Amino acid sequence: MTPRLALVVATATLVFAGTAPTARADDGTPSVPPGTEPTATAPVEVDPNDPDLKLPEGGTLAEPKVLDIKQVVEDQAGEERREDTNADVTFALQAEVLFGKDSAKLGTEAKARIAVIADEIKKQNTTLVRVFGFTDDLGSSAHGDVLSKQRADAVQAELAGDLNNPNITFEVRGYGEQYPISDNSTEEGRKKNRRVEVTFPRTAS
Repeated sequence: MTPRLALVVATATLVFAGTAPTARADDGTPSVPPGTEPTATAPVEVDPNDPDLKLPEGGTLAEPKVLDIKQVVEDQAGEERREDTNADVTFALQAEVLFGKDSAKLGTEAKARIAVIADEIKKQNTTLVRVFGFTDDLGSSAHGDVLSKQRADAVQAELAGDLNNPNITFEVRGYGEQYPISDNSTEEGRKKNRRVEVTFPRTAS
């Protein structure tokens, strides 16, 4: 069992002012790049006449916005990361724990890790799962695009088998070397960039 909870980071930003599971990809309407989607907002009641609000004379309140909170949990080896926001849950698995070098064939350990993700998807009772593959910037961009898509397809197929739920729609995409999360000039950074991410809406409390 991989040691967990080696790193926990929480950030917040406040701004004032009956068929088999399906997979969709590259259908002419590209997905929003991971990590750039708007998160869920909830109504926040603010009474501008509340006596506890100390505003300068003539001052008014801007429209309130909900705190956007992201929690990140990564295992000690950096092989697996989980991100929770107000709207979504994302699991990111390094390619090395899923596949052999330049391969899209899942190993035994990979299937066990994917089964854990499937359990969380069941818990959230979601009907949309996005599976995105990424590579580093070594080799040609075209090769990275193909390999990242093949790896995303492999993870999607394993998830579909574990979930066995015809009501779930999968969106699968290979981004290749786009959207790196670390520096591609070092092997440590490239290792983090070679990954598959599984994202789904948070629907349970």
